[in-house]
Amino acid sequence: QVQLVESGGRLVEVGGSLRLSCAVPRGTFSAYTVAWFRQAPGKEREFIAAIKSGTTYYGDSVKGRFTISRDNAKATSYLQMNSLKPEDTAVYYCAAGPVITSTVRRSESYHYWGQGTQVTVSS
Repeated sequence: QVQLVESGGRLVEVGGSLRLSCAVPRGTFSAYTVAWFRQAPGKEREFIAAIKSGTTYYGDSVKGRFTISRDNAKATSYLQMNSLKPEDTAVYYCAAGPVITSTVRRSESYHYWGQGTQVTVSS
């Protein structure tokens, strides 16, 4: 079973920065849209960011603070998170798939998922 692998989650102070990584299988996946979602306890999964053919998309709650990127040579996507807030605390998931532009923000659009990495922002 294909699975993505996230890393980089940890405890960080308010206002700090963190970079998450997502190892994506090579080959066909290099053409897929890659996205990041997060889910806090008792809340629905939230769209954070996606990158499709070089175009990036962001959720309103992270726009201007988070940056998504990908390095196809390393088969890795990154989520740079700056100015972290306590409300950013969640499990962060990486996802990938052949997603059409109009559905990049929908979690059900993605076929492949990672196991998640915990990010905790302390105040």
